[in-house]
Amino acid sequence: MAEAKDEYTTLSGPARVESRVQASRFIANAVPVSGKTEVDAFLSEVRKEHFAATHHSFAFRLGPDGLLSRANDDGEPAGSAGRPILTSIEKAGLTDLLVVVTRYFGGTKLGMGGLVRAYGGAADAVLAGAPRVTRYALEAVEVSFPHALIGQVMHLVRTSGARIAGTRYDEEVHMRLDIRASRAQELRRALIEQTSGRAVIIDRPP
Repeated sequence: MAEAKDEYTTLSGPARVESRVQASRFIANAVPVSGKTEVDAFLSEVRKEHFAATHHSFAFRLGPDGLLSRANDDGEPAGSAGRPILTSIEKAGLTDLLVVVTRYFGGTKLGMGGLVRAYGGAADAVLAGAPRVTRYALEAVEVSFPHALIGQVMHLVRTSGARIAGTRYDEEVHMRLDIRASRAQELRRALIEQTSGRAVIIDRPP
């Protein structure tokens, strides 16, 4: 079975680049986002800041595999703005980010090819200088075990690289662990085997 893909690259902070093409002003902003709500919030900020601009074309890509993506031309000819921006994101191998390219029309029409080059070039430029970071998709592992096993379980947590996301105590200890997706099954197996089955996994994967 192939190992789960859980490592991906995104931005560690925002970046901004300005350019001019035949008197039109292009302002490219790239920001890390974790969901559609953050996408909408940043778009609203850009539109308020540049309320007099002609277009705010954008694209975003979300998820470790970049499966959720969208491109928007914002009034430019279909395929001339949003799609070139998304292509730049894909070429850079990035996800969990939004790129917005704002255009102030300078009076000269660029044509389909010119628009593709202008928007794609602006996106390429802002991503080239944007700070990057490697992140990991996490999976939750929930386990219950007798109080006497707390030392064993904590040792497994440390050696596996998991993080304790929550703990509840009653007759037993109930713990929620976050761990890299590719290591989650190994942790589940170790919790059961090294406690002789006294640790019970609550969230067995499908």
